[in-house]
Amino acid sequence: MDLYYLQWIGYTASAVIAVSMTMSSIIKFRWINITGALTFCTYGFLIKAYPVGILNGFIVLVDIYYLIHIYSKNEKFEILEINSSSVYLKRFLKFHNARIQKILPGFAYNPDLNTVSFFILRDMAIAGLFLAHRENDNVLKVGLDYVLPQFKDFKNGKHVYFNLNQYFIDAGYTSVLAESKNESYIKYLKKLGFSETGEGAFSREL
Repeated sequence: MDLYYLQWIGYTASAVIAVSMTMSSIIKFRWINITGALTFCTYGFLIKAYPVGILNGFIVLVDIYYLIHIYSKNEKFEILEINSSSVYLKRFLKFHNARIQKILPGFAYNPDLNTVSFFILRDMAIAGLFLAHRENDNVLKVGLDYVLPQFKDFKNGKHVYFNLNQYFIDAGYTSVLAESKNESYIKYLKKLGFSETGEGAFSREL
């Protein structure tokens, strides 16, 4: 293969590895890192730099091992209901405010009598926060569905909108309403079965 193309394979592998190091989600890191390592492995064998090829081949195997572990791990999900006036809740929101504002610009916590507030626990570790309130008697309007960066793998959302489905139905809700103009959050909602009902408005029947 022409040296010019070989160099670009090496540059591409380096760029992919660099991008993987910027990922806050461990799953995204593993998937992107495995792509970069596989590219570097190919590059190493093509230029006959066998130590490079072997090392990156080993990294590929390590990434595969951890991805299998992540996807097969049987985590215990629970919710911890919390009083809307909780001091810890307010401190949690303040601590994560910068990131929350990127996801949901203009968000402000305004508790009322119908507020649904709970932390999502994964093996007893706080993985996210869910805030919502009742509208029109039977609509659960999401105010905030926040997931900590290290837990961004859709498992939190699946627990809230699938495992807790009956929990919300028993509370008298028939649908869930969420609003956002954030592209990543919209993708998240659609993957969880929400349908767009208007500009920036999404709904899911329970």
